[in-house]
Amino acid sequence: MKLNISFPATGKLIEVDDERKLRTFYEKRMATEVTADALGEEWKGYVVQISGGNDKQGFPMKQGVLPHGRVGLLLSQGHSCYRPRRTGERKCKSVRGCIVDANLSVLNLVIVKKGEKDIPGLTDTTVPRRLGPKRASRICKLFNLSKEDDVRKYVVRKPLKQRRRIALKKQRTKKNKEEAAEYAKLLAKRMKEAKEKRQEQIAKRRRLSSLRASTSKSESSQKWIL
Repeated sequence: MKLNISFPATGKLIEVDDERKLRTFYEKRMATEVTADALGEEWKGYVVQISGGNDKQGFPMKQGVLPHGRVGLLLSQGHSCYRPRRTGERKCKSVRGCIVDANLSVLNLVIVKKGEKDIPGLTDTTVPRRLGPKRASRICKLFNLSKEDDVRKYVVRKPLKQRRRIALKKQRTKKNKEEAAEYAKLLAKRMKEAKEKRQEQIAKRRRLSSLRASTSKSESSQKWIL
């Protein structure tokens, strides 16, 4: 079984083949908090929460389904494990129960409590936030502010690189103008060639018609002479 452990911004997939290490997760339901000491020495003091999983055929676990095996449920919009393609669409989907057993291939875990040691690649690295929260209550929670504090000072704004954007826009407009001028030049050239070709065809037809008229006149005059 593979364990997909997140903390919560970073994630790591570790494969555990030892059944003794996995026994602590067996017969536990989703959203249950379990101590991760059985996974090894470096996991001492860590507490993880079971957030879901998939069996060997790829069917997901669903909260509230108590049987161990697979169950067919009629799911609609708002239910987990199903995304409707049309409004009002319902479908019977196979899902797995919310109790962990040996038939799972991947078990998703979330670290709730950090232990004594850092786990390389998981808890020792932090991914910085690109943007801060917008809601005032979340800003207060992030910076540990009270209701009397001014939240506007703590808003994390996105720095806008105006000069680069303007330069790129100018390059795009210049390129578009050059391409439009080149296309207009090519179009005028093709139209000129087509016009010349048409004039040549008209002149050729006129020559042929005048030649036919002259030959017919000469033939008629010869007949009158005879």
